[in-house]
Amino acid sequence: MPTTTLSPRGTTARGTTIALKLLMAVTGLVFVGYLLLHMYGNLKALTGEEGFNEYAEHLRSFGEPMLPHGGLLWIVRVVLILSLVGHVYAAYALWSRAGSARRTKYAAVKTAATSKWMRWGGTFLLVFIGWHLLHFTIVKISPNGDKQGPNITQNPYQLVVASFQVWWMVLIYVAAMIALFMHLKHGVYSAQQTLGWTGSPKAHVRAKTIGLAVAALIVVGFLIPPLSIAFGLLD
Repeated sequence: MPTTTLSPRGTTARGTTIALKLLMAVTGLVFVGYLLLHMYGNLKALTGEEGFNEYAEHLRSFGEPMLPHGGLLWIVRVVLILSLVGHVYAAYALWSRAGSARRTKYAAVKTAATSKWMRWGGTFLLVFIGWHLLHFTIVKISPNGDKQGPNITQNPYQLVVASFQVWWMVLIYVAAMIALFMHLKHGVYSAQQTLGWTGSPKAHVRAKTIGLAVAALIVVGFLIPPLSIAFGLLD
C-alpha cells in the first residue's frame, strides 16, 4: 500500500503555521486579560468623578517607590505593544497562508464569511485602538466643542464625559464594541482550540460558550459608561 509522507518543506510550513496560531492565541489571551482589567477601570466612572480620577491616579502611583511614577503603566504598555505586534503579524501571516491554500486547494480553511469578518473587523479594531490612544492617552482630545481646555483634557473623568456627550463619538464606540464582540467570540474559542482544549464534543461546546460569555461580558461592561453618559445618567 502506498504511503503519503510530508516533504521537509511541507513539515516546515505546517510547523510555522502551528507556531503562528500559538502566537496569536497567547497574545490574544493577553489582550483578553487586559480588556477585563480595563473594563473594570472604566466602570469606576459610575462611582463619580472623584472615584474615577482616584483610580486613574492610582494606576500611575502603583508600586512606588519600587517603581517610578507611572512605571506600572509603562510595563503594561510594553507588554501590550509587543503582544499587538505579535498578534497582528501572526494574523496577517495566517490570512496570507489561508489565501494560498485556497488557490492551491492544499488545505481546508475557515468559512469565507468568518475569515473576512475577522480580517476586516480586526483591521477596524486596530484603527480604533490608534484613535482611542490619541483620544484618551497620547494627545487627550476633547471632541466636544462646548468642553475644551486643560480642565477637561487633563481631568480623566471630565474628558470621558465630554467625549460621550457627542453623538458621533458614541456611534464610533458602539461600532467598535460590535466588532470587538465578534472578534472575541470567535477568537477566544479559536485560542482554546489552538491550545488543545476542545478535544471532545463537550469541550467544544464549552469553548464556544466561554467565547460567547467572555465577549458579552467585556462588551456590555465597556458599553455601560458611554451609554450612561449619552443618556444623561452620568455628567
